[in-house]
Amino acid sequence: MKKWIALICLYLVQGLPHGFFGQAMPVLMREQGLDLTMIGFLSLLALPWALKFIWAPWLDKFSLYKHEYRRSWIFAMNYSAAAILLVIALQPVEFWVQQNMLLFAALLFCLNLVISTQDIATDALAVENLASHERGIGNGVQVAGYRIGMVLAGGVLVALFGWFGWQGAVLLLALAMVAGTLPLWRFPPKPHVVDDQPLWPLWLDFFRAPGAGLWLLMIFLFKFGDAFGTQMIRPMLVDQGITLEQMGVILGSVGFAAGLLGALVGGWMVSRIGRQTALLGFLLIEALALLSYLGLDGQGMFRIYVAVTLEHIAGGMATAALFTVMMDRCREHCAAADYALQSCVVVVSGMIAGMLSGFSAQALGYDGHFIVAAGLCMIALLVVWQAIRHGLITARRAI
Repeated sequence: MKKWIALICLYLVQGLPHGFFGQAMPVLMREQGLDLTMIGFLSLLALPWALKFIWAPWLDKFSLYKHEYRRSWIFAMNYSAAAILLVIALQPVEFWVQQNMLLFAALLFCLNLVISTQDIATDALAVENLASHERGIGNGVQVAGYRIGMVLAGGVLVALFGWFGWQGAVLLLALAMVAGTLPLWRFPPKPHVVDDQPLWPLWLDFFRAPGAGLWLLMIFLFKFGDAFGTQMIRPMLVDQGITLEQMGVILGSVGFAAGLLGALVGGWMVSRIGRQTALLGFLLIEALALLSYLGLDGQGMFRIYVAVTLEHIAGGMATAALFTVMMDRCREHCAAADYALQSCVVVVSGMIAGMLSGFSAQALGYDGHFIVAAGLCMIALLVVWQAIRHGLITARRAI
């Protein structure tokens, strides 16, 4: 039980900065009169999440405290994040946005850097301490905890912004980053065994494993169709006359609850029906869910609620299944490096899909766009099938 509580808290606090600075911060910046172009460029501050595979191997080789390879990095990064938040809380939002935007951007970049490094260590801790039959529900917990953190910081905390103010809200985030590590003090993880092989050759061995190219292609394509399709949901709803308040309920409340349910149910089902069936079945459900957005124009709110619910449930289930086999693929002594590399492939895939989605919706219209997105899911389904045929994914785990 100590293990599960520790993992839930660590994944939850990872979502807090993203929820506040990634979702709520653009609104606050716009209220301060910041240019839209600058707000858009601030998304680049999340670059460490796409590049963390570069320094992840070092976490398999070195610890900040003797024999504490995972916990020492997690504690150091969480407390560093709290320190950065304390610096940000020293001044009101007007000071940062209107007078010291460059310094503020640097602090946010550092915050993303330390949280992404904490994520590397946390994922490695999960890989090493979750048995094969626990990884399904473990990844459901991972997705659910992160989503809860995002909603708490990007929704609940912002709703209470009038009471706490900017500095109070940021101080609460800093406190939460410290509190999130408390259960880990009571959970002694399995000791990490360091491989004697030099760092660079050890990292390259991941690419020399049988079927590595097919595996990385599968990881890249698995969520590509979903990211490609869902990027255009908000613009579509705006074009249909949905107000911001209605959109907050549809995506913030209903969508969040559906995604949370999908992640937990999907993680539980992976352990029951096996990896192969889960990957193929959940991806097919995701393709069908994307098609539920067809013909929404003029159909009323009920159809929109149904489509959003189905898509978020399917997305949560598919993500939990994907993360489970990504854990299975990690080598014994290289959990930090191997999982970080795979997760970065997923992040880059989503970024590319999001960038291309606008061209598709502009050229084909929303209905055509979601048909293409569903088709991309079916292409990924074929790649998953090829991975199964080549023995990369067995019924119970990945090889």
